[in-house]
This record gives sequence, structure tokens and C-alpha cells, in this order.
Amino acid sequence: MAQKKINIAVAGATGAVGNQMIRCLEEMNFPANSIQLLASSRSVGRQLRFKGDLVDVKELKENSFKGVDIALFSAGGGTSEKFAPFAAKDGCVVVDNSSAWRMDPQVPLVVPEVNPHAIAQHTEKGIIANPNCSTIQMVVALNPIHKKYGIKRIVVSTYQAVSGTGKKAIDELFDQTRAIINFLNYETSVYPHRIAFNCLPHIDAFLDNGYTKEEMKMVNETRKIMEDDSIGITATTVRVPVFFGHCESVNIETIESVSAADVKMLLENTPGVRVIDDPKKNMYPLAIDAAGQDLTLVGRIRNDESIPNGINMWIVADNIRKGAATNTVQIARILTDEYL
Repeated sequence: MAQKKINIAVAGATGAVGNQMIRCLEEMNFPANSIQLLASSRSVGRQLRFKGDLVDVKELKENSFKGVDIALFSAGGGTSEKFAPFAAKDGCVVVDNSSAWRMDPQVPLVVPEVNPHAIAQHTEKGIIANPNCSTIQMVVALNPIHKKYGIKRIVVSTYQAVSGTGKKAIDELFDQTRAIINFLNYETSVYPHRIAFNCLPHIDAFLDNGYTKEEMKMVNETRKIMEDDSIGITATTVRVPVFFGHCESVNIETIESVSAADVKMLLENTPGVRVIDDPKKNMYPLAIDAAGQDLTLVGRIRNDESIPNGINMWIVADNIRKGAATNTVQIARILTDEYL
């Protein structure tokens, strides 16, 4: 049987995640019949390369999706809220990387290694949501544990790279670092405090409950993806002076008794996960190891000696790839192969 060819569009194509989406489409040999690269009017006239060809960037408009089968969105929540319904109305399925649709009960929130079956719900609204980057890597590692032993509670602290904020944040970290080591003045504009040589326990806006939006995203999205509202979850999210790669210290309390050795063996056989855990040789996941790859790296797996059924672990992934672009393209591939 001939492989189905898909007309695809990338909205927000000129951004960091949009650029990575284009590369992932190439790397995964996505069966694209045609590709439209869409962005704001400021980017019209630019050209980006796809499979060796230069493709013109066009302005994202309400009628941009006629004849398009799948649109990958990474253009911000407001843009997605405005344009995704127009795409869906024209028969295009949107896979959206913003937070706009994640908690909509009619929109599936999907991590392919965890809940690919949820993609079938896309017919309700024509939109599939891509989860928050820090949520994705955590549920990839925790879902097999939950399925086998049950997870009662999750305590997570994140150490998130500046690329999660965007190109301006990458530039700010670079410029501040260069200025400080050369004893020069520096500017602070993207974050409320200096990010170079610093850690900020503040990602997204603060809410009335004292948590940030990023922290509550991890709570609510994890429950939705793992399809279990009974899991107790608390999060502290921290921005650190790293360019690429989110790290997480995760503590779980399981329902059934489990050892660190059991968890390690389970994760060693989990698709999308690579265990790096040999402390005697100083081997554990690092942000610099995760950058540029799609696997979720897990290490420092050990029993929590303060409670009977506790496990600690360290989870690392590339936030631009698996945390955004790769996960989106993986969803699009399943959508193509099984539903279109």
C-alpha cells in the first residue's frame, strides 16, 4: 500500500520550536506532500529550508489552512486561540504546542508514549494539545511505574533552561554571562531578576494560591494525561542559567511496594527512556547530554528512606525537542498513520 501523503503547515515556523518542528519533520521522514510555513507579517519574505528546498514564509491568516491536513502550532496561546478554530473549520487537524487548549475537556492532551489512544478524541474539536515541556518528560518516566505499582503522590522540583522562554531569554543569558565575566554592565529585561549565575524560583505568573501557572500546569496536565485525578501532586519550578535541557528532581510515593532496582529495571525497558545510573562512575543524566536528542534520561534512582514506598529520581530531557517539537511531530505521525 502506498504511503499516505499529507499536506502540512507549521504556524510559528520562524520561532525556536517552529524551526525544530521543521527539522523533526525531516528527521522522521514525515510523509509530507506539501508544507506551508506560517508566521506573523514581520516574517513574510523569509525563506526556510525543508528537505533541501527553500520555502517561503507566509503570513498566518484565517484562510491559511484550506487544503491542509495537519497544522503544527507553536505561535503562542493567543494566536492559537484565534486561528486554531479556523483551521479546524477547514478540516485541518491542529496539534497545538501552547497552553491554550490543554485543559479543554474536548481536546486530548497527548504524550505518545503514555496515552496515544487519546488522539482518537481529536474529532470532537479538531485540536490536539501538546503538554507543557516539563510535564512531558516527567510522565514519560512515571507512567510505567504508575501502571504497574500505582502512584499515590508526586513531589517535583524543576530546573528549567532559558530556551523554554524563547530566543530573547537565550540571548539575555548569553549577554549577561559575557558582561559579568568581563566586568561590564548588563541589562535585565526578559526575567524580573538576573538569570546569569542565578536561579529564579519563578516560571510564569503567580496565582492566588502561591503557586505559579507553570507549577499548576504540571499538576493538572499530569492528572489529565495519566487519566487519574487521585494522584497528589505538588511542584516547584525554577529557571536556571542553562541554555537547553530541563532537569527535574522527582519524588514519588507508590501504592504498592517497589524497590529502586524494580524501577530501574522497568525504566530500562520503557520506550523513549534511557537510564543513566551508575553513581560510582559519576554517571547520571545531564542537561548537556539531553540537548539535541529525543530520549528522556533518568538516573539517581533510589529508595526514599523517609517513607515506606518512596522513590527518588532525576529526570532530564531536551525541552525544545521532546518537550515540544518532537512530541508534536510524533502526535502528527500517529494521526497520519491511524486516523487520517
